[in-house]
Amino acid sequence: MASALPGRADDLYTVGNIHVDASGISTSAARSAALAQGRPKAWTVLYRRLTHQQDWGKQPQLDDASLERLIRTFTVANERRSTTRYVADVSYSFSPESVARVLSGSGVAFAQSQAKRLLLVPMAPGYSRGSPWTAAFAAPRFAQSAVPFSLPGNENLEGMTLDTANWQQIEPIATRLHAGEAVLVLATPNGKTLTLTLKRMGPGALPAKSSVEVPMLPGGAPATYAAAADAALHAIEEMWKSQSALNISQQGHLAADVRIESLAQWGALQAQMAAVPNVAGISVTAMDIGLVRINVTYLGTIDQLKDALAAQGVALASRGGVWSIASAAPAPAP
Repeated sequence: MASALPGRADDLYTVGNIHVDASGISTSAARSAALAQGRPKAWTVLYRRLTHQQDWGKQPQLDDASLERLIRTFTVANERRSTTRYVADVSYSFSPESVARVLSGSGVAFAQSQAKRLLLVPMAPGYSRGSPWTAAFAAPRFAQSAVPFSLPGNENLEGMTLDTANWQQIEPIATRLHAGEAVLVLATPNGKTLTLTLKRMGPGALPAKSSVEVPMLPGGAPATYAAAADAALHAIEEMWKSQSALNISQQGHLAADVRIESLAQWGALQAQMAAVPNVAGISVTAMDIGLVRINVTYLGTIDQLKDALAAQGVALASRGGVWSIASAAPAPAP
């Protein structure tokens, strides 16, 4: 059986395991100081989770009062206290709406919805469940990966290489894990570096490749696998952000035809589209028997809109320069 790993990232806006350690004139003062100490750390983690690396230098610098308004709730673990000191690991849950208001004014693109689960297949050069390369992706730190992922289990992938692998081979495993796509990560020693080649596959899409170079550490590839796994997940997160990170200031308009069989179907389709963060507005411009023409105001790019609609079970297509929108099979749950 295939197995899910801790890399779930169930809540995009929750940042966990922020270690705090502060002193004060009393227990309550030390606790307040510790919680205040952790808030900017959590804000930095969240900002980097939602935005492209190229925009990390644009992070809004917020005072403690502003950070408190962003945080909806928090929980503590591993708590230790004395009369003058407080130590704990804190999880901060941010308000998506409040974060969106802050980032909308910063001029950066940012993700607003949880990434869908993917199947991650480590290869060196083939897949082996018990290999050190596969084990590198089971580290607890990936529990907060922005992109939830699962690894194959005991499936027979013998003979599959990065070049020959296709979605038809991988789809049965991905389906069992409720993964909508797969990323194969090949690790190849190359002198002073470990070369990572990523191949992304999914239904109805051409495979896409990218590569990352990781400096080889003393001890060779096995000693480098932990850092390489971090680099691979960072590359995967950047892929996701390229699809989902929206610049609120970038708006477009699209006229599309929708074929309607019933009022119930039309209502369901509107509800599906309203759940897409990219969709800023929908207006009806013309109606006929069985046909509605709508104008869609959307955020980001047209490709991002197509991907976001598809995740909600809505297909956006163009034929002869005419756009159409229709209900489609829903994407797998995360």
